[in-house]
Amino acid sequence: MRVVYFNPVGCIGGAERSLLTLLAGLRRHTGIECRLLLAAPGELESEARTLGIESAVLPLPAGLSRLGESGAPAASVIGAAALRLPAVAAYAAQLRRFLSRWEPDVVHTNGLKSHVLGALAVAGPARLVWHLHDYVSARAVTRRLLRASRRRCAIAVGVSESVTRDARAAVPGLTVATVENGVDSRHFTPEGPTADLDALAAAPALEPGTVRVGLVGTYARWKGHDVFFDALARLAHVPLQPYVVGGPLYDTTDSQWQRDDLERMAERAGVRSRVRFVPFSADVAPIMRALDVIVHASTAPEPFGLVIAEAMCTRRAVIVSAAGGAAGLVRPEVDALTYEPGDAPGLAAAIERLVTDASTRTRIAAAGRVAGARRFDSARLAGDMLRVYEHAVTMPASVAAAV
Repeated sequence: MRVVYFNPVGCIGGAERSLLTLLAGLRRHTGIECRLLLAAPGELESEARTLGIESAVLPLPAGLSRLGESGAPAASVIGAAALRLPAVAAYAAQLRRFLSRWEPDVVHTNGLKSHVLGALAVAGPARLVWHLHDYVSARAVTRRLLRASRRRCAIAVGVSESVTRDARAAVPGLTVATVENGVDSRHFTPEGPTADLDALAAAPALEPGTVRVGLVGTYARWKGHDVFFDALARLAHVPLQPYVVGGPLYDTTDSQWQRDDLERMAERAGVRSRVRFVPFSADVAPIMRALDVIVHASTAPEPFGLVIAEAMCTRRAVIVSAAGGAAGLVRPEVDALTYEPGDAPGLAAAIERLVTDASTRTRIAAAGRVAGARRFDSARLAGDMLRVYEHAVTMPASVAAAV
């Protein structure tokens, strides 16, 4: 079976880390040939090649690359998209020709833009699989586009039951299976290289035994940096060192903060002098090992919450904003502490508890490691996805013709 993965960006965010985990798991299966096509250059290409995956880049025009829906009014997105229809058609034709040279059995698209473009480009006997890492219902324009192209998709995959339910409601008639993301639990381990967070933040070293608390993720506006800063402002009496780890990864600038934005936000909360900013790293395992507590602070329902799974596998105590797919990853008071999204006092209480109670911190972290290594195993992810592909390619001819 030949599978081509089409990813809309070349940088490595959560969806891309999940894709790399899937590709690594599939290497252990015979009879499947994987290739990767990117719509932009970046570190993802070199990481895939390290895994032995043939990769290529078909650059998306800048106007299409910067076009984003998150945080923008639907009318403005529709207007901007309409102006770029000729570019969309031209790129889809290029994509169709490129895919035809690789003769895939399955085209696996890994982002909202690639779902739409894939539906325009996939032809012949190839089956299209949409890998849904987002809530479709939250994107008015994308929802309309996916509804219009639903018959082109053989099957979609939701990264959580929450995403699957949302997709079925947002795109009636779409076949959706749930396949939870995986983590390479041999890489995300308690043992291994540890990052020097203070050197990375260009800050002085700390006293041994300082409890380090970090928010790890992209600078997306819904990741809850403001809630984290608000919580820290309530913890001036608690001995801890806070970190913000990440960066603005994507071209769609309206949907993410810049470093200066976050520094001003921390200043307004009165915590700028305490917070240390650590730049984005494609390999977050050494960073997680350097932290004692990892905070998930998303203010909107998280489709999955890969940082939660990775923190659990790394045996770090995690605090989870309990909504969407993220809420289904943990057992409150067993392998994580939880709080309501946006509840800064609730987050502050959870941070204080884990910082001041070492036994609870150790217990939560240990239970998370056991649960994470079992549930998020990369071999399970590969096996589940192979079954999705087999379902897609064995569809009856009459159905395939409609797709």
